[in-house]
This record gives sequence, structure tokens and C-alpha cells, in this order.
Amino acid sequence: MSKLNATDIQGFVLRGYNMPFARFCFLHFEDAESARKLVGALLSSITTGQLWDQGKPQSTLNIAFTFKGLVKLDLPLATLISFPVEFQEGMKSRSGILGDSGVNAPEHWDAVWRDETGASEVHAWLAVHALSAEALDARATDLFTLVEKIGGVRVLDTQDAASIVLDGNVTTKEHFGYTDGFGNPDYLGIVRKSQPGQGKLMPDGTWVPLATGELLLGYADEAGELPIAPMPHLLGANGTFMVYRKLHQNVGTFRRFLDEWSARYGAGDAAAKEKLASKFIGRWRDGTPIEISPNTPDSAITQDPNRSTNFTYGSDTGGARCPVGAHIRRVHPRDAFGFQGRLINRRRITRRGLPYGPYAASDDNSPDMDSVERGVVFMALNASISRQFEFVQQQWINYGNDAHVGNEKDPLIGNHMPGERFVIQGDTNPSNPPFVCAHLPNFVELRGGDYFFLPSMTALGMIAMNLVDPR
Repeated sequence: MSKLNATDIQGFVLRGYNMPFARFCFLHFEDAESARKLVGALLSSITTGQLWDQGKPQSTLNIAFTFKGLVKLDLPLATLISFPVEFQEGMKSRSGILGDSGVNAPEHWDAVWRDETGASEVHAWLAVHALSAEALDARATDLFTLVEKIGGVRVLDTQDAASIVLDGNVTTKEHFGYTDGFGNPDYLGIVRKSQPGQGKLMPDGTWVPLATGELLLGYADEAGELPIAPMPHLLGANGTFMVYRKLHQNVGTFRRFLDEWSARYGAGDAAAKEKLASKFIGRWRDGTPIEISPNTPDSAITQDPNRSTNFTYGSDTGGARCPVGAHIRRVHPRDAFGFQGRLINRRRITRRGLPYGPYAASDDNSPDMDSVERGVVFMALNASISRQFEFVQQQWINYGNDAHVGNEKDPLIGNHMPGERFVIQGDTNPSNPPFVCAHLPNFVELRGGDYFFLPSMTALGMIAMNLVDPR
């Protein structure tokens, strides 16, 4: 396959910008004419996937729409009903499928996601990423000025996010202290720095890119089929779907749990605490995969692109090194289910996102730490929300049967009910004992979100000029 037309694809889809600052703006359209006028005014400013010959710009801009937003844009009925059902229904209506109940139920979400009347429902997502706080504010100010000038569009809310800075250095850590950002897939035709372990596993042990249609509409997926896409073809081609979820992290609860249970797991010292933390995620907090280095973190591995994601679970079926229910083993099981990983190639998602809220220093033991708004803005890109994100969320995060752990959920991000547990298999080595963490609390709570469609540049032009014709 030849390279894709990157100038027709929004840059947010093709690459992680790796910019330390972001602001996500949620818009409401009062009428179709004003909404189309705004899209037209923004069109020349949208950041595409074209490579940056002169280095990164100071800021980027991207746009996406909820299904209700497309309805408000007066897209033809034949076009609207051609979208996948899960996108039409939206994330709130899919809460039963996703396991978003209890503290994660929609009635507990942030106000911007709880609209019941339609008067303040989210219609569009505008994302600004920037190299500096000043560049972020400047670009956002220009956007808000434009929205006010056009009229007929309201900014309902904004969400700021930023990379965590430690000792003066920008990091890829999140609030629980884990280094993030290792696992995004490779796709055919997309130019990026790839490394073994990020694509799909071949019978000879090598890794190759996934089919383009696992990310982008209009291309064949791993089954050789075209993902369900809206009509006409030009509206869907080179677009994709995005899942936006704001995940609050109960950092105090997580730290207290590690303190309590590491005392039972080992000698209660720092080494036992860090090892227990590694078993939850499947990586040491510096990012070292425990499947490769089960006893100690190793920076030489994390800094080597040929090793940091290049591993499988086929020789560790019992979970002696990496528990079968650990987070990264659930969301990317590799070959853990056999068949050289072919069972999971159609469940991959591309993750985008940044932490939000203040970072709590390691010596911060504030009793009300959980009440501070901090967490991760999680965004997943996929060609099929139901086959990719929803399947992973329902079957691998909030259910454990495929991993042979029954009803056990993801220990870190699962929606835990009272009495739930996490089993660490271990082995006969005294330094790696089998262990059961009982009475898991909810370390992460959902604050809201929705499903969005990120159109191509061609499609954005069609929407702006009211030229969408499904015939």
C-alpha cells in the first residue's frame, strides 16, 4: 500500500503531537447555518497529518462532532442513519454495555455531559495542543473570539490538560506515577517511528503494521472488509471515530492501598511496594515491562525501542512474570490467547490523551487527596467503536473471562464493586509469591465523555458548504 494522503487527514489522527499543553473545548450549535459558518472559518486552520518540515508549530487545532452535532448541522437523514448505531446512540446511552454504573454512572458525570433537554448538549470538540502555556492561551483566545463573532455557537465548557513536570523535566507520567505512552499500533501507510511490538505478531515472531482500516474509514481492515462508514463515501473516507473519556484518579486511595497491601505482599519496604505496583500495570513505574524484567526496573530496556514493546506472553501462560489480569496484558493481550495474536488484531485502538490537574508529590499524604480534580483525559481512535473500544472496555477491562480470571476486572481502571479482588499468580520463588489483593476500591472514576466523528478535510469542506449528499 502507498502512503496515505496526509493532507486530507486530521493530524490528531495520524500522530501523537507530543505537545505538553492542551485545551479541549466543547461547543453547542444553536443553528445549522452558524455551525457551518464556523466550520468553514476554521477549515484553513485545522492541522492536517502533513509532516512538519520546519519543526513543530507553536500550536495545533482539530475538530470532531458528536452525532447530535451532525444532526444539528442538518446532514441528510439518509446520511445520519448510515452512521454506526453505537455512534448514533452516544456514550451515555451505552453505559450499560460499558459497565459505567455506580460511581461511574452518567448521573455522576460533570455537568457538561449530563444535558437532558438538548439545550446544552455537546455538539463539537475543538482541541488545541501547544508547546507552551502562552501559545495555548493565544490560540484559544483567537478561537473564542471567532466563535463570538460568528454567533449561534456557544462554548459550553473547556478542559485543560498538561504533561506532568518533575524536577523541571516534562514527562510522560500519569498521576499514579507510571510512565505511559508505549503501546500505540502501527498501521499500513502511516508514516511514524515504529518499533517491534506495536503492530501485529507474525508466525515467525516479527511484527508488521495493522491494516489501515483498523484506524481509518474507507480502507480494508484486518478481515479484509470496509468498516461501517457514513454515506456518501467521501464523507467517511479518511475519517475515524474518537472516544473521549475524562478519568478521575483517586491518588490517595491508590497510595494507601499500595502501602497496606505491600506490607502483606512482602516485607512492607519500598521494593515490595514497587513490585506490587508493577504487577497491577504489567510494567514497572519507569515503563520496564515485567514480562522481560520481572524483578527489577531496567532503564536500558525502556530506552531501547527494539525491546520496550517487543515481548509476548506465550511462554508465560500462567502469569508467573506478568499476572494474566494485569492492565497492559488485558488491553493488549498480544499472543496470550494463542493463534499468534490473531484474535486480538481487530481489537486494537490508538490512544491519545494527557493528564489533567496538579501532580501530588510522593511525600504528599493529604487525607483529602482524592477530592482534588486530577486524572487523565483518555481519547481512543478507532474505525469501529463497538468492535474495538467497546469490546475492550466490556470484555477485557470490566470482565476477565478471556484471560481465564472469571469476573475479575482490570485492577487499575476496572469499575469495582464491593469485595472484588486481583490475583497475582507468581511462582515458587519466595521473592515472587502468588498473592491476592482483596476488596479493591475504585482507583479511577469516570467523569463523563462521548463518542465523536473526526472527518477528513474533504468531509469538513462538504459539511461547511452544505454539500453532503448520500445519493
